[in-house]
Amino acid sequence: MDNWDEVRTAFQVARMGTVSGAAEVLGVHHATVIRHIDALERRLGVKLFQRHARGYTATEAGADLLRVAQATEDQFNQLAGRLKGQGDEVSGELVVTSLGSLAPLLVPVLAEFQQRHAGLIVRFLTSDRLFRLEYGEAHVAIRAGSVPDQPDNVVQPFLRQGVGLYASAGYAARHGLPASVEEFGRHLFVGSDDEGNRAPFSRWLRARVPPEAIAFRCTNGFSMREAVLAGAGIGFLAKWEAARHPGLVEVMEPLPDWAGALWLVTHVDLHRSAKVQTFLSFLKDRAKGWAE
Repeated sequence: MDNWDEVRTAFQVARMGTVSGAAEVLGVHHATVIRHIDALERRLGVKLFQRHARGYTATEAGADLLRVAQATEDQFNQLAGRLKGQGDEVSGELVVTSLGSLAPLLVPVLAEFQQRHAGLIVRFLTSDRLFRLEYGEAHVAIRAGSVPDQPDNVVQPFLRQGVGLYASAGYAARHGLPASVEEFGRHLFVGSDDEGNRAPFSRWLRARVPPEAIAFRCTNGFSMREAVLAGAGIGFLAKWEAARHPGLVEVMEPLPDWAGALWLVTHVDLHRSAKVQTFLSFLKDRAKGWAE
C-alpha cells in the first residue's frame, strides 16, 4: 500500500460512520476524506462503503479493511506505550503497578524518586486486574506469588515478604489467645472472601480451621488489616505492616511457609532504558530493610 493516509481515513470513516465524523477525528476537511476514500477504492478496485443519507456503511471488503486497520492501530499503540521511557533521561512518565497493600512501602519511595527527578510524572497503579507490560500499560510491575511467566518479560526476584499471625489487644482481652493450633476452632479469624485465594497463609489457615471460624471475610489486604486492628478476629499481616501498629499481639511464631515472594517484572523492550534501570536501582536500595 502506497498511501497509509488513505487507509487511516477509511478506518475512521468505518469507525465513525460519517465523513464529517472522520474529518473531525483526523483534523482535516471533509473534502479530503472523500478524496482519500475515492482514491483508495480506485486503487483497490472495490467498493469499501455503501453511501446513504445517514452516512457510510462498510461493505464486506470495507469490513475486512477495518479489521486489519484496527489491528494495525492497536499494534502502533502498543509500540508507542513500550517506547515511552526509552530515552536517556529520567523524564516523562514512570508507571509502576503493584498490590495495593504495598502502598505504604512503595509510595514514599516513589515520592522520593520523583523529588530527585524534576518534572517526572509518577503513576502508581493498583487494581485486581493484571496490567499488561507488553501493551505499555506499566514500566515496572511488582507481583506476588509464583514466578510470573508472561512472554517477553524480564523477571527478577525482589524479596520475600515475611508474614505473621496477629490479634488486636482488644480481641486478646475479650477472647484470649489460642495456646496452640488445636485451639483455633474456638477463635474468630479474619480471612479472604475468595475460597480460591492462593496466598500461602490463606491456604494454611483454611486447612486448619473450620469455615465458620473465618467469621470476618474481606476482598483485599487493606480491609483485612483494618478488621484485625478493629478486633474482628485473628489475621495475617505482613511483618513490616504489623510493626507499624504496636497495639497488635503476635499469636504464634511465624512459619516460613507463610512468607510470599515478590517479583520485579519489566518488559524486555524497556528493561534497559535509563528510566527503568535508574528506578530499579533506587527501589532495590530502599528495599534493603523490607525483607523478613
